Amino acid sequence: MTTHGDAVGPSALSAVPAVPDEKDTSGPSERTRTDRTRPVNQGNSPAPEVPPALGRLATALSRLRATLGAVSYPLVLPSAEEARKVGAALLAQVNDYLLPRLARLDAPLLVVVGGSTGAGKSTLVNSLVQAPVSTSGVLRPTTRSPVLVAHPDDLTWFGRGGLLPGLTRTGEPSTDANALQVVPAPTIGPGLALLDAPDVDSVVDHNRHLAAQLLAAADLWLFVTTAARYADAVPWELLKTARLRGTVIALVLDRVPVDAAAEIAAHLGEMLTAHDLGAAPLFVLPETELDDRGLLPDSAVGPMRLWFAKLAADSNARDAVVRQTLDGALGALAPALIGLAEAADEQIKTARNLDERTEAAYRTAHNTVDEGLQDGRLLRGEVLARWQEFIGTGEFLRSLESRVGHLRDRLVAAISGRPAPGRNLQVAMESQLVTLLRGVASDAAEQAYAAWQSHPAGAALLEPELQKSSADLQERADRLVRDWQQWVLEMVRREAADKRSVARGAAYAVNGVGLAVMIAVFTTTAFIPTGLEVAAGAGSVVAGQKVLEAVFGDQAIRTLATRARTELLARVDELFEAEAARFTERTATVRLEVEPGGVMRQVAAEVESARKELALTGSES
Repeated sequence: MTTHGDAVGPSALSAVPAVPDEKDTSGPSERTRTDRTRPVNQGNSPAPEVPPALGRLATALSRLRATLGAVSYPLVLPSAEEARKVGAALLAQVNDYLLPRLARLDAPLLVVVGGSTGAGKSTLVNSLVQAPVSTSGVLRPTTRSPVLVAHPDDLTWFGRGGLLPGLTRTGEPSTDANALQVVPAPTIGPGLALLDAPDVDSVVDHNRHLAAQLLAAADLWLFVTTAARYADAVPWELLKTARLRGTVIALVLDRVPVDAAAEIAAHLGEMLTAHDLGAAPLFVLPETELDDRGLLPDSAVGPMRLWFAKLAADSNARDAVVRQTLDGALGALAPALIGLAEAADEQIKTARNLDERTEAAYRTAHNTVDEGLQDGRLLRGEVLARWQEFIGTGEFLRSLESRVGHLRDRLVAAISGRPAPGRNLQVAMESQLVTLLRGVASDAAEQAYAAWQSHPAGAALLEPELQKSSADLQERADRLVRDWQQWVLEMVRREAADKRSVARGAAYAVNGVGLAVMIAVFTTTAFIPTGLEVAAGAGSVVAGQKVLEAVFGDQAIRTLATRARTELLARVDELFEAEAARFTERTATVRLEVEPGGVMRQVAAEVESARKELALTGSES
């Protein structure tokens, strides 16, 4: 295998002192691989000081954490599920690794041992520390907490929860899914810790998620596979993710038949090269019997133990690994955030689209009511009959030849003596308006429902009751019309305060004029009959116009009718807004998020700028 590949370990692991070529202690690939880990960074010069850009980077990451936590991608879109997964993974990495590691670049190196089910991770960890610290599972999947093994001098760092703060520390084996067992082991050198992670392909969701979370918190990922399973798809997907993040990777090929070691190692090497992982150190462990403590013999695991011991002892090598992995993880944030920003933009765009469909349905409802107030349809039937009854059609029309002064007196007398027809007219108008409002609200609900149902994101938010108007619409529409009628009467009372003829008629006169104003609202031009208004009984309407003009004057009645119509439509709009809110409240979560896509792009730029300025690996790339 060759050492090409610029995304993983050559710059970092080249600083690790080479493992001597111990004849017959490992497969041929191991001897070739360890020859290539010759040190290029000799000496014990101190690691370069962290520049002031570190503070800016930490601030940007804190802002990134807040942004990721505020975006939920609730709408069902092709990009949403992946965005939620990526967002959760980035948030976990910021909390579990990036911020803690930036706070202590000199903290011990964390090696996370991951791999497939039954690959021998726990046995390998136990063998490296020469003690049964991590229990191997007999039944799969093993349900237990991950185990972190560190030198006693390093327990302060790993035990206090700075790294992986979401996991509760424990000193004993536990079945708690959110626990991390921390075990001291004097046999492992200070400066380096091993973490035995759950299976990356576990059938238990939590185990898989926790494995991915732990791998994202690794300074170095030691991937363990077997001769029988090294080509499985799931581990390679994780290896690809680790490579893209810039995580330093080393591999262990376990349980290799001695007679097939060269062939299998060569094939694995080809796969590594094809995945741009050709520079990753590879350790080949032959198929062998375990000793009475369940450990691998020193002949098999000795070279790897020596390699890790030298890595732990070399501060420059550890620093190089930490900086490369940290820089890679930071560098991978920007493209991931751009993808999340696009997904967030799609959420907002879709929410607006659904809202516009709702608005269109209820805008049509508004227009239908407005047309109903103008085309004379509300003057038909019961309303027309009650209006004619109220004004005494035949006799009242004949009286139009009288003088205006006499007409005022007749109006007061007529209204004062006929309270019942006025009440009947008011009820008829109320019923007619409520019927119109119920009908158009029902139509709007059906239209909005159908419009949402045609979009996958909208269909996922619907419930059957949305297809109809609200259960209490009848009650609210009744109250709306009654309140509007009362508003009209109050308006007439205020406007008629200086009209002596109306004042003399007291409440009956005010009610009569108010009812006439309401009738005026049901026509286009305040009693100038056109089109359907003629068919609706123009003679009676004109009579009403003359009555009002006699009391208030021509321009005044037009103004009153216009004001009354405007007020009614405003109240209708409030009713329809409440109906539309049954739909739009389901997209409110998205709309309340203040341009998360733009914020994420800005934060991505801040993180990338600070990363380049920090130059963890000695360059700006």
